[in-house]
Amino acid sequence: MAELRWNPLLGTWTMVAPNRQKRPMVQSAGCPFCPGSGKVPAHYRVLSYDNDFPALSPDEEFPGSPPPEPYRAGAAYGKCEVILYSPDHEATLAQLPLSHIRDLVDLWADRFEALSADPAVKYVFPFENRGAEVGVTIHHPHGQLYAYPFVPLKAKVELDNCRAYHDEQARCLICDMNVSEEQDGSRIIARNEHFISYLPYFTDYPYGVFIVPRRHVTDLAGFTSCEKDDLAAMLKDITGAFDALFNKPFPYMMCLHQRPVNAPEYSGADRYYHFHIEFYPPLRDERKIKYYASSEMGAWAACNPLSVEDTASDLRKALDRFKGT
Repeated sequence: MAELRWNPLLGTWTMVAPNRQKRPMVQSAGCPFCPGSGKVPAHYRVLSYDNDFPALSPDEEFPGSPPPEPYRAGAAYGKCEVILYSPDHEATLAQLPLSHIRDLVDLWADRFEALSADPAVKYVFPFENRGAEVGVTIHHPHGQLYAYPFVPLKAKVELDNCRAYHDEQARCLICDMNVSEEQDGSRIIARNEHFISYLPYFTDYPYGVFIVPRRHVTDLAGFTSCEKDDLAAMLKDITGAFDALFNKPFPYMMCLHQRPVNAPEYSGADRYYHFHIEFYPPLRDERKIKYYASSEMGAWAACNPLSVEDTASDLRKALDRFKGT
């Protein structure tokens, strides 16, 4: 049985899900996401698929007696979905046509709206883990989506700082970041009409790109059709640049940050929070991993081993190579 356990030191929940130990390795079990596997339809373009080994489930109930103080426990209620990008096992996000990536953006938005309708859900989080370097066991192109019954800690930290900035400046922090990055220009990777991508001044990953809408939008459902088209184009460009950087499939974690839902403490988030996508790529060069080690994990004291002004230049050159193919 899965459950939530309260961490009183950090003020957040830990998901405990022993069933995830049973996840298959694709090398020994075949690919469950390929058409004809028996797990998914014989034909699909993009697909939301219930995770077979979820950390959160709408069927979960609290499994036992309350623990002694200062601990708390709760039901691991929520939803975990796999988001299949393509029926082609060998496809990459960068190789898909723009119309196909737009279908993925639409699916993300649809799932955000559907899962937000559950009053017990507080945060809807689409993400992708790509590459063995970040622990991926099934290499079919896919991401995931978690619908949490709480607002996760990193989201809370971002939300609280955005709210504090708005209270002081009467402006959106991420809107101001966009302005500063555009004015400086050295960390910009790509632009289109509705989105910009850049390595933020402060990012702790050498290639930790942000994709940010120019307009103040707080969630996936708030995008216009044209903005969704431009988001698809930006996703193709950035993932294509990643793969062109070292001329090999580039590992990353891609995280979509948006406003909470059904969370009264953040009822005003539309005013001060701004949708964005954060990439956490674990490489610092072609053969070296940028590890999150003791300082980063134990103290949350990040250290970037490279200047993002230099790595941004590398990524712009890689994007030019990708778009030239």
